[in-house]
Amino acid sequence: MSARLDFSKLALMDALDLASLIELEAAKRYTDFAESLGTRGVDDAGAVFFMMAANETKHCEEIAERRLALFGDQPAKVTLDDIFDVEAPEVGDVRWNMSAFKAYQLALHSEQKAFAFYDEALEYVTQPDVKALFEELREEEAEHVNMLVKIIAKLPPSAEIELEDEDYDPNRPARDSFEV
Repeated sequence: MSARLDFSKLALMDALDLASLIELEAAKRYTDFAESLGTRGVDDAGAVFFMMAANETKHCEEIAERRLALFGDQPAKVTLDDIFDVEAPEVGDVRWNMSAFKAYQLALHSEQKAFAFYDEALEYVTQPDVKALFEELREEEAEHVNMLVKIIAKLPPSAEIELEDEDYDPNRPARDSFEV
């Protein structure tokens, strides 16, 4: 499991903080991917990652509002150091020439990972309010999985085409140095 927490002792405030951080980590990773790839329109990997970052940010904000309403500005005990890649896509999974199809598959895998996290954590949760929250979050991740499955199913064949390096010339020999 990609969190260093004892779920049997997790209080509701801490669970909300954990959930918020999971969404924040994913939003940041998607934003980093989108910014590094850039975008040429609504149908490329960068655009997919910008959309996913917006979705994760929105979910993070919703959880944070709920936490604020219940617990005010009490300091958080859970930090980003307590989690790692719960929902965030793996750093090395993005390539400069990634197709929109591959980007959606990466997002799907990340949502499946988050579902599995909450599903596994539920085995250890003892507090009824935390259990209810994790069940809710698990179901939201299942909805995200279903949404992405439907999007992927409707993608045109062109969405599978990866970008090509326009400067690549297979007839030009590789150089061992950069002498000018």
